[in-house]
Amino acid sequence: MNEIIHMPAREASGLTAAEVHRFSAVEIRQRVNLVQEVMQGIMKRDTHYGTIPGTPKPTLYKPGAEVLCVTFRVAQEYRIEDLSTANTARYRVTCVGRHQTTGIALGEGVGECSSGEEKYKWRGSICLEEFEATPENMRRVKFSKYKGNVEKRPQVRTEAADLANTVLKMACKRAMIAMTLNVTAASDIFTQDIEDLPEELRPQEAHQAGKPTPAPHDPALAAHWIAQAEAAATPEALTEIWKAGVSAINEVKDMTSYEAFKVAVGARGVTLKEAAKPEPEPVTETAAANATDDEVEFEEIPQ
Repeated sequence: MNEIIHMPAREASGLTAAEVHRFSAVEIRQRVNLVQEVMQGIMKRDTHYGTIPGTPKPTLYKPGAEVLCVTFRVAQEYRIEDLSTANTARYRVTCVGRHQTTGIALGEGVGECSSGEEKYKWRGSICLEEFEATPENMRRVKFSKYKGNVEKRPQVRTEAADLANTVLKMACKRAMIAMTLNVTAASDIFTQDIEDLPEELRPQEAHQAGKPTPAPHDPALAAHWIAQAEAAATPEALTEIWKAGVSAINEVKDMTSYEAFKVAVGARGVTLKEAAKPEPEPVTETAAANATDDEVEFEEIPQ
């Protein structure tokens, strides 16, 4: 007798495809579109992600990774490897992403953090007496440039035990963001951990903050889609133009054109919304009189 096997429901634009163990091109496109829609509709710049000057893609922050995990129903599972020594707190963490409904392992991400990193290894001395009382191999003078002037900053080594929890959480954060990018295939939209790098290790352009915003890489592409947005006659047409424009601009990774297109779509959306509001009907003298009589009613109160 044949046994009836119940297959789990397939997720459109989700992360599991149990029936055929693969996704179609349409489903992959739906997943990418969903990530972009969440980015535009839910995430906030400088809260869920941020753009460092000179980098081609936004940097995904932990709150943004959490939003993507909720969107795709991904649960985090951590494996922690303690690599600490007597003078250094160091952890390597593997974050496993599992589908909340089926429990299927979707992917992994690895992150590591150590109290030996520059930003954790040293702290400013409280006073000159503390600096002089610290052994020579546990202190240093840090030279930094501020507003064109070179400054000397006395620093002493931090206690590894005081940073153990901070280092562990940072390693978990890095692993979780890496897992999210791997599982959701969002690496073409976001990058990772650039905000964690010391300034001297970031791309040279990252030091050019405050300079004018560069022009679009492809001005003709930006102008074309901005014109399409401004010509949209209905909100539905504007939505279709938005999806098509984002897809075209994403192919060339032109974030400047994307930002300009986004502003144009937003402005056109406000205009269409205002135009859709019904105009108030003119009020005649008779209607005004009747309205006045109807608005105020008096009721006698029995003595």
